[in-house]
Amino acid sequence: MRRNRVARVLMFAPLVIIGFAVFGFVVMSLWNWLMPLLFGLRAITYWQAFGVLILSRILFGGLGGRPGYRARQRIWERLTPEQREKFRDGMRHRCEEFQEKATEG
Repeated sequence: MRRNRVARVLMFAPLVIIGFAVFGFVVMSLWNWLMPLLFGLRAITYWQAFGVLILSRILFGGLGGRPGYRARQRIWERLTPEQREKFRDGMRHRCEEFQEKATEG
């Protein structure tokens, strides 16, 4: 089993590297095609495009996926319809309080 896993990783590693390289080139090309014309920004290099990809992943995608999403989904599925409605009502109440505070201040 261990040998198969190592072989599989070695087989897919070049594909992942090529995928990152191509995606970085696509981002660079799109940036250099659109951004200078639309917003007057400067053209960027390949490595700057790769940095933009990493930064956007950190800002918009997080660092490690969504580790708690499945657990929350399982908990939600175990709730009865009455419990779900009670939860929704509580959230609505909190949102209304937040909106009232925002309009006051």
